[in-house]
Amino acid sequence: MQVTRIYTGDDGQSHFEDLELPLEVVTGYGAMSKRIGVSYAIFRETQPSYDLDYHTAPARQFVVTLRGSVELGCGDGTTKLFGPGSIVFAEDTEGQGHTSRDIESPRESMFIQVAEGFDIGRWRR
Repeated sequence: MQVTRIYTGDDGQSHFEDLELPLEVVTGYGAMSKRIGVSYAIFRETQPSYDLDYHTAPARQFVVTLRGSVELGCGDGTTKLFGPGSIVFAEDTEGQGHTSRDIESPRESMFIQVAEGFDIGRWRR
């Protein structure tokens, strides 16, 4: 299962990194990830014409797009489109941040803040 990480680099700008969420627990129903501790979840509907200039993530969180699509941009000029079913792990909580632009509305998404101590580093390919 692919997750796109957006993080702050040593240059103070946000960058993308594609990671593979490890499905390590195998049951008779399929494969699952290990449990991830979370603090809270928020559901949001973003209205058309959503175009947010550079901003940081308010917390280390997963953002799952349920409906619609958004384009995220980094300071290095890289942009990526995220539609239904996409998972972003936003942890660019400092620095320049990223841009968010509405592509298809309304966009419905779920934000899931991870608990302290969560280490995404073990997901690197």
